Amino acid sequence: MPINPAIQDLVPDAQAWRRELHAHPELLYDLPRTAAFVAERLREFGCDEVRTAIGRTGVVGVIRGRKGDSRRAIGLRADMDALPIEETTNLPYRSSAPGKMHACGHDGHTAMLLGAARHLARTRDFSGAAIVIFQPAEEGGAGAQAMIDDGLLENFAIEEVYAMHNAPNVPVGVFAIRKGPLMASADFFAIRLEGKGGHAAFPHQCVDTIVAGAQIVTALQTIVSRNVDPLDSCVVSVARFTAGSKDNILPQTAELEGTTRTLLPATRDLVERRMREIVSGIAAASGISAIVDYRRSYPPTINHPAQTDFAASVARRVAGPERVLTEMPPVMGAEDFSFMLQARPGAFIWLGNGDSAGLHHPEYDFNDAALPYGMAYFVGIVETALAA
Repeated sequence: MPINPAIQDLVPDAQAWRRELHAHPELLYDLPRTAAFVAERLREFGCDEVRTAIGRTGVVGVIRGRKGDSRRAIGLRADMDALPIEETTNLPYRSSAPGKMHACGHDGHTAMLLGAARHLARTRDFSGAAIVIFQPAEEGGAGAQAMIDDGLLENFAIEEVYAMHNAPNVPVGVFAIRKGPLMASADFFAIRLEGKGGHAAFPHQCVDTIVAGAQIVTALQTIVSRNVDPLDSCVVSVARFTAGSKDNILPQTAELEGTTRTLLPATRDLVERRMREIVSGIAAASGISAIVDYRRSYPPTINHPAQTDFAASVARRVAGPERVLTEMPPVMGAEDFSFMLQARPGAFIWLGNGDSAGLHHPEYDFNDAALPYGMAYFVGIVETALAA
C-alpha cells in the first residue's frame, strides 16, 4: 500500500537524523549528545512540551491534538542507546566512536519516532495527546524502568504504550506481532562454590569444587527437560565456569555464571526455585558450601490482546493485510519495554529490516527503506486511537 506522501516526504530528513545518530553512538545512560539531539529536534517541531532528564537521560515530547478536548494520552516509545561493539562496516556514516556502534537499530527507531513526531506536530489531526518517549539504556540498563520510576506514566497520564523494533531477515514493509508473550525474560545467576583445595594426587583429602560444579551444570539442564512443560519455552545456560590454576591443584573455590530465559512469569518463578534447590542439594551431597546470586532483570514482553489487535489493524493500513503477520513465534531475547507493558496496556511490534546482518553483529546496519513504514505506523497509532 502507498505511504502517505506527507510521511514519505519526511524520509530524507529521517535518514539524515538516523545516520547522524549512527555516526555518534553512546551507551546506556551516557547519552549527552543523543538526548540533546532528540530534544533539539522536538523543540524545532513545535512540541507543546519537551522534558529531559527523565530516567536520567530520557527525553519526552508532548504533542496535543487540535480535535476536541480529550484528555487521553497515548505513549510511543523508541530506544536511543548503542552497544559496546566495534563496527566493521565501511559505511560513510560508520561509528566515529571506537568500541561503540548502533548494532541493534536504535538509531533507526529514534529516527522513525522523530519523523512521526514532526508529522503529528504539523497536522495535529487527533484529539488528546501523543507522548513521544525516547528512552535510554535499553541494552541492559533497564532505562524503561528508570523512566517509570521518575513518574513517566503518571505525570503524562499515559493510558496505553506502543513500541517497535526492527527485524533482520524479515522483508522491509512487513510487520510481525503476536498476543501474549513475544519476548523472554532475562535473568542472570552467579553460583560460588567453596570446598577444600589440595594436591590433585590426594583427592580423598580434598573437597572437589570442580566435580560439584560439573554436576551442577548437568543438573541445571534438567530444569528445562524435566520441570518445564514441554510446550513452554525456557533456556538455562551456564556461560562461565571458572576454577583452578594448575593441573596438579584441586581448587578451593569455583564460580559459575549464566542466564535464564522464560516466557511465562510462573515458569520464571519455577526456574529460580529449582536452581536454588539443585545447587543446595548437590552442595550438601558433595560437602561443599554454595551461594546462589540470582538476579532478575527484564521480565517477559507480554502483549495485551486488545492492543495487539489494534496495533495489527494499524499495521495493515500501513503495509497491507498480507504483510502483517499476527502469529509470529516468540523469541528468547529480552526487551525492557516489558516494564512499560507491565504498567500499562500496549503492544510491541516487529518491522522488517530486510536482508541484513543480525542484531548485535558488527556488520549490522538499520535499513533506511524501513523508515517510512515505521513513521506511518507510529502516526497511525495516534491518529486512530485518538480520533475525535
